[in-house]
Amino acid sequence: MLRAKGLCPLVVVRTYGAGVHVGYLARIAGQEAELLESRRLWRWFGANTLNEVASEGVSGNVRLSKPLRQQALTSVIEVLPVSDVAKASLTESKWSR
Repeated sequence: MLRAKGLCPLVVVRTYGAGVHVGYLARIAGQEAELLESRRLWRWFGANTLNEVASEGVSGNVRLSKPLRQQALTSVIEVLPVSDVAKASLTESKWSR
């Protein structure tokens, strides 16, 4: 419901033990976050840092999983808003080799 109303921003989330995820931020409290349409970002090119991933997107040999409807993440270290420029490259599953 919140996602449909545009109330959940698209973010890149880095965690201590679960890696990097991209999804719509439904809730954040302390070091816990809940994402909607969450995808795990396994590998990326076209950006050197997560700041660049969030602002410029990814390209080339990218590994981005199919989305989970909802995912709770713990040990959140970093939450970065995704720019309009980066959105398209971070919301489509890719598993190229």
